Amino acid sequence: MPKVHEPPKEPGEKRNFITEKIVRPSWTKRRLAQCGLLLVLSAVLFGVIAAVSFAISYPWAVRQFGEPPPEESLISIPKDDPTEEETEAETARQPETQAVSLPFEDVVRTAISNYHYTVDDLNDMLGSLRIQVQKMSRGLVVVHSVQQETDWFDNPVETTTLYSGAIIAATSQELLVLTPEAAIEQADSIKVTFANGVEVGGRIKQRDTLSGMAIVAVNTGDMDEATLKVAEPVALGNSYMVREGDLVAAVGSPAGVAHSVDYGFVSYIKKNEQMVDLVTHVFYSRVGADASQGTFFVNTSGELVGWALEPDQEDEGGHMSRIMGISDYKGILEKLTNGLGAPCIGVEGQEVSDLMAERGLPRGIYVLNSVTDRPAYDSGIQNGDIITRVDNREVITMKDFQNTVDNLECGQLIHVTVQRNGPDHYAQLEFQLTVGAR
Repeated sequence: MPKVHEPPKEPGEKRNFITEKIVRPSWTKRRLAQCGLLLVLSAVLFGVIAAVSFAISYPWAVRQFGEPPPEESLISIPKDDPTEEETEAETARQPETQAVSLPFEDVVRTAISNYHYTVDDLNDMLGSLRIQVQKMSRGLVVVHSVQQETDWFDNPVETTTLYSGAIIAATSQELLVLTPEAAIEQADSIKVTFANGVEVGGRIKQRDTLSGMAIVAVNTGDMDEATLKVAEPVALGNSYMVREGDLVAAVGSPAGVAHSVDYGFVSYIKKNEQMVDLVTHVFYSRVGADASQGTFFVNTSGELVGWALEPDQEDEGGHMSRIMGISDYKGILEKLTNGLGAPCIGVEGQEVSDLMAERGLPRGIYVLNSVTDRPAYDSGIQNGDIITRVDNREVITMKDFQNTVDNLECGQLIHVTVQRNGPDHYAQLEFQLTVGAR
């Protein structure tokens, strides 16, 4: 082979090596179609593999960790309108026009004097109520407050105190039981016994330290089918419809022990009982009631219309039972049954009446007591202040105030406007507070 002679390299001359540039071929329609088909086939293959893997692993996961809980639905408790219901009840109780010349009181007195009541009449009177009590007893439970203690020799001792409770709501995941707060206050564990005698573990859902009531939840997954059928929530009645002379039944623990029952009449109704952040109807009756153990009151329709309160301090002999009407409490109950803290500002008050307004007081909520260590007290609101706005909402009546407080959330930062009496006139003050929990 002939030799190739390169030209002589000049001094300082640089030689360049051969370099190549790789150029990708242009995309064609056929190549694009091939890549698209490959991508679709890969997606289908991965989808099939994922589905098969889930079908194989899901039963094992359920056995190991249990069925995943479904999303919990919220409980809604409709409120009652006191104005419409009370007017309707009063109208229903108005006597019909008498076609006699005698006054109505004389007609009644004459009819009573001419009729002789018998034991059968009393039995007929109580018969319908007794039937309703038997029906709603499926919604009554016994709450066991279990405490773990030790004796002098450090031996473990378990003590159990029994309280009555009422199932007031249910979801697909749990039953909600209303019971005295004492049932959960010192409890290390909670058990609930249903109407058929079956005992199931319970847990604290929420509490209201101001009213002394609490909600205990029982998981439906821990209950058998027979117990689920027995446990029926009690219908919530309208306490605005209750009138003096109405027949009521006390169920739960009116005698201080569970499963006791008593009957009686409503003797008196106080329509404006001041409590923290609300005014409520309170019934008075000579029927037996034990507030500490849990006593619930039922009307002749078998509806829950209230529960026992602690007796008045003035009533030293405990001759009259005090009954909290349920209607004014339904907003709080809805919060508690959903596991939410019931909002609290912390004042006992009354709305400024027309007579008070004529004397120069501004319209609003007159603060009778700014409760110690509650948000209003901590922010500087004092007794004698008149609250006119809460969270930028005008409040004129106690119903306005209660509805506004019910719509607040615990931990929410709000502004409260008050009118404070000065040397010459009322001065407007603004307070900022964080909503607490009852």
